Amino acid sequence: MNANAHSDNSPIKVLVTKIGLDGHDRGSRIVAAYLRDAGMEVVYTAPWQEISTVVKLAMEEDVQVVGISSLATDHRLVPKLMEQLRAASLEHIRVVVGGTVPPEEEALLLQAGVSKVFHPGSSRDEIVTEVQKLAKDALQAQPLA
Repeated sequence: MNANAHSDNSPIKVLVTKIGLDGHDRGSRIVAAYLRDAGMEVVYTAPWQEISTVVKLAMEEDVQVVGISSLATDHRLVPKLMEQLRAASLEHIRVVVGGTVPPEEEALLLQAGVSKVFHPGSSRDEIVTEVQKLAKDALQAQPLA
């Protein structure tokens, strides 16, 4: 089986987005390209998404992983995203954050349920490998319909 597909042979599906008011999207566009080049299906949004919109898209698109990019403190909104994903019965979806996150704030994100924080300089291989692993974890945790 393709390392980027799950049991029905459809590709791993990832939502890459930005929440809040941070419009710096170069990093998220690069990561989206990494994931696409690795064979994953990527749903990419423009910046400035509301948390409720991200939750709705994650549900509608049936993603395994949500990637949030943050350069200007918008990662501080991620605990609210985690709460809303749980409230929508989407706790199986894995959330990763990439960008500039101070160590003390990384700990808060991990406590809130974020699976991984990627810092500037994270390699393409590290990002792709971790997202593949997290997608498989999400599929195993997903409730049967």
